[in-house]
Amino acid sequence: MKIFLAVLFFTASFPTVYSQTTTVLNLPKDAKVEGTVSDMHTKGPKNNELVVFRSQKNSNEYQAISDSTGKFSTRLPAGDKYDIYIMGFKDSSSYNVLDIPALGPNSFYKNPFTVNLEFEPSKTVVLDDVQFDFGKSSLRAESYSTLDDLVDYLRRKPNERIEIGGHTDNVGSDEKNLVLSLERAKSIVSYLIAKGISNDRVVAKGYGAEEPIEDNSTEQGRQKNRRTEVKILDQSQVTQQ
Repeated sequence: MKIFLAVLFFTASFPTVYSQTTTVLNLPKDAKVEGTVSDMHTKGPKNNELVVFRSQKNSNEYQAISDSTGKFSTRLPAGDKYDIYIMGFKDSSSYNVLDIPALGPNSFYKNPFTVNLEFEPSKTVVLDDVQFDFGKSSLRAESYSTLDDLVDYLRRKPNERIEIGGHTDNVGSDEKNLVLSLERAKSIVSYLIAKGISNDRVVAKGYGAEEPIEDNSTEQGRQKNRRTEVKILDQSQVTQQ
């Protein structure tokens, strides 16, 4: 699973530990975690966001999905620290850690830990692992995993619409580069549609060499310019396509 590149903000509150003087069997040795996901700018709730807590002890992952009010809940084993992520289809770094201290034999957490997440997702993401046959628009097999992550994301976010943008370096004619970049974008759109994504949610666009992100005078720069981007569209952009 990949992680969505985003700007994030984190706050948390921690419960007190409740202890009993007598031994009680089957006391819970985990903790309930509740929280909200909201837009960093509007402060409004963000639904269908996949929140993942990754154990620093054994790398196990625990997931929760925000509802229509932005709320989510899960349970996490005590005695561990958890990196927190908003998941999507692009790698990023953990932006904060939730520490759930270990419990004694007659202790348990009476109230939930509370985690509040605010974030601004990236509007454009480069799909580094999407590869094509040289000079062609046919997808190579190593691209499928990344595209399947994108399919999963779009299934979870049914109101999201995207543009697939193809980009080339400046080698060759402008006309051929425009055609190649568009055909490559169309190949990805076809893959997404074949996986069940509605065709009115995905737009293919070829940019050729018009929007370089590096200097085309070096092979390294040209390689970075040969890329595929996913752009999240607002409704006005969808209408204009």
